[in-house]
Amino acid sequence: MSSSAPHRGTSVRPRGRLVSGSFALVLVSALCMLTSFFLLVSVTPMAAAAHGSGSAGAGLVTGVLLLGTVAAELASPVLMRRCGYRATLAAGALLMGAPSLVMLAHDALMVTIIASLARGFGFGLGTVVLGALAALLVPADRRGEGFGLYDVVETIPGVVALPAGVWLAGHAGFGPVVSLAAATALVPAAASAWLPRRAGADGDGRDDGADNDPDAGAAGGQDRPIGLLAGLRQPGLRRPALIFAASTVTAGVVVSFLPLATGLPRNIAVAGLFAQALAGTAGSWGAGRLGDRVGHARLLAPALAIATAGMAGLLWLASPAAVIAGMGLFGLGFGILQNATFTLMINRMPASGFGTASAIWSLAYDAGYGAGPAAFGVFVGGTGYPAGFALSAVTMVVALPLVRRVRADRGAGFPLLLDAAEVPDAQGHDPGHHEHADDDEAGRVDVEARQEGPERPVEVGVLGQQAEHLDRADEHRHEHRQAGDGQVVVDLADRLGERPVVGEVHEAAVGCVE
Repeated sequence: MSSSAPHRGTSVRPRGRLVSGSFALVLVSALCMLTSFFLLVSVTPMAAAAHGSGSAGAGLVTGVLLLGTVAAELASPVLMRRCGYRATLAAGALLMGAPSLVMLAHDALMVTIIASLARGFGFGLGTVVLGALAALLVPADRRGEGFGLYDVVETIPGVVALPAGVWLAGHAGFGPVVSLAAATALVPAAASAWLPRRAGADGDGRDDGADNDPDAGAAGGQDRPIGLLAGLRQPGLRRPALIFAASTVTAGVVVSFLPLATGLPRNIAVAGLFAQALAGTAGSWGAGRLGDRVGHARLLAPALAIATAGMAGLLWLASPAAVIAGMGLFGLGFGILQNATFTLMINRMPASGFGTASAIWSLAYDAGYGAGPAAFGVFVGGTGYPAGFALSAVTMVVALPLVRRVRADRGAGFPLLLDAAEVPDAQGHDPGHHEHADDDEAGRVDVEARQEGPERPVEVGVLGQQAEHLDRADEHRHEHRQAGDGQVVVDLADRLGERPVVGEVHEAAVGCVE
């Protein structure tokens, strides 16, 4: 292949529409499900305490809610594989809505505990399924941007519904809040009828309820379902999840303990948490748009550095400006990590594994949020709050060495899809020097396909297990495979990791070149 042909045989196509009808339904479903969750997350403990259960009963109600959420995240890949997206989402919505109505008739502590457990399980199912559907319905070359929009929608209930639920319960009683939470929880059950039944339905990634092209960009119905344990065994998924968990440990600490910090006025703590939420939303949105162009793995190290620097601001709790600025910086870094890690994990799975990637990412989120405050509460008595906040950022510093390994992990295990923005061209040019020159609508990397007939783009996957056996010096390797009557030539070199990665023509490419 001549040096002048890196773009010959490639196609530059218009980027896909970001918000389709189906993705809009996913956004509405996420908004309603999170609204239901946040309306009651503080109100049910208040109700338990008001009905004579005390602080122990209030804490138990919150604990079983989170327990149900984690249990659902563990079970969701199996349920989605067996029942599909529609049925699993509808079940999650019903589990959130119906128990809320039961609490209207019975205010006993045991009823509240069982209802909270069911609501937590339903919420866990819903969040995992909606994350997988978002990955399926957003154009692959705009996934980061799509997930950024999804994060913006998810932020609204935490800012609006959480205080609104407490206010409404204080002024109108628990009944109206519970009724509103039940009604909003049931919206996703109704919307599920117009969402894809499962990945790859009808052979093109779409179900008869999904009317958008991005579904076809998924791996399709030929993908083999991937379980939770199989996903956790893959470094390409496990390491981004660990990096994200390192940041959620710190996020759980500041959300739980910043309002309790000695010497910090309550209004400053509230302003700091608000700055974190706004900066996190902006960071996620910006990271999605930037990551789609330069590669999401490139954002991990800067995001960890920004978040760590923000936590350093909490060393000066006596300075309101330092606290608010520090929380804003931490939120910015956390938002970038939130988007970049999820997008990386989704991009490394076929469509049938989107649910597994979503579940692993959600587990990393909840595990960090739970473990961080638990550990912080043990040692903060000896260190004090300023030093304790700074020490909680150590987990992010420890995660920095994983960033380099994340790039080297691409393709480990599964025939995973490349992050198109990170793939050098045939001459090894940095992908940041051109935007979307080698992407098609589905986010695959177009390579030069030569055969007797016209040139057509083919789908490329990565076989990392074969790459491990290559010599490090073999940076530009040509892989020749026969497909029908033609010869497919792939020239793909990975100079971003620690070892070269072989470009392998995906089996689906056979249909493209026949």
